[in-house]
Amino acid sequence: MKTKILEKLSEIERDKNIEILFAVESGSRAWGFESPDSDYDIRFVYKHKKAFYLNLWEQKDTIEFMTEDDLDGNGWDLKKALKLLAKSNASFLGWLFSPIIYRVDDTIISDLQLLANNNFNPVSGFYHYHSMSKGFLDKVSSEDVKLKSFFYALRSALCAHWIVKKETVPPVLFSEVLSLVDDKTRNTIENLVELKSKYNEDFLTKKNEVLFEFLKDTIAYNDSKKGFISNHNINPDEFNTLFTKHII
Repeated sequence: MKTKILEKLSEIERDKNIEILFAVESGSRAWGFESPDSDYDIRFVYKHKKAFYLNLWEQKDTIEFMTEDDLDGNGWDLKKALKLLAKSNASFLGWLFSPIIYRVDDTIISDLQLLANNNFNPVSGFYHYHSMSKGFLDKVSSEDVKLKSFFYALRSALCAHWIVKKETVPPVLFSEVLSLVDDKTRNTIENLVELKSKYNEDFLTKKNEVLFEFLKDTIAYNDSKKGFISNHNINPDEFNTLFTKHII
């Protein structure tokens, strides 16, 4: 599948006359709890020729594609990506630190990761994950639960919890976020990860009451700490410096 992905990325470069700076996997495969029928969520950042950025008028800054063999692609122009990074956009941070890399310019990925860590705003990251976890809670409260929905709820709650505890960018890999939980709970969750790897995404299982209570307690704890999270301001000059470095 990687060969197909690389071929598609090269095709996009030729057709759009762009340069892809990095391309990664996002979503459940990057998080480490994919199902056999999970799509390949390919995410990438690209740049145009310098003249593109000297145009007075706003231009399209995204590229999307979907293929018949489950390749779901979404790319952002470097300028758009940097503006979102300035807001500590959780989706882009997930791309930036993805453990599954298809193509990369080592210099720019290092520059972007350093910029992300230096300018991460814990408040922005927390509210993204906290709101998401609360939104998923209702979806996983019935007796029969989609494992996919449960893991989305659990991961988002634990990422919010990570920010409460550490005020840093949460890890992309779910296994690393599980360092926050006790051994017994982690073992139970890891067994569910193994189960999810064997069944398609529409698979239903009986709700695990212990884990459901753990999820509710984690969300409640996060909610009690939301007023104590730091609100950091970015350094705009760092963003401009990176942008000009890589388009000139």
